[in-house]
Amino acid sequence: MLETVYNNFGFVGSLVISLGIFFFFIFWMAGVAGICQEHDDNKGTVFLLFLAIIIPVYPVGWLLVQMITQRNKLKGL
Repeated sequence: MLETVYNNFGFVGSLVISLGIFFFFIFWMAGVAGICQEHDDNKGTVFLLFLAIIIPVYPVGWLLVQMITQRNKLKGL
């Protein structure tokens, strides 16, 4: 697979794509961990965890929203 990406995009393109996929995976895991930690009441935790695993974009978006929210709260101090 990496050889195909390298042949199509060259060295720099394959490096950028590989790092992008790696960082997306890290942010996905961090988002799933954050969703699990935030919701301790077990009412919506199972559904949100299922949603986070099935749709990998959801926890990454959740993580970005939480980062922006915390940034805005810190600016208000």
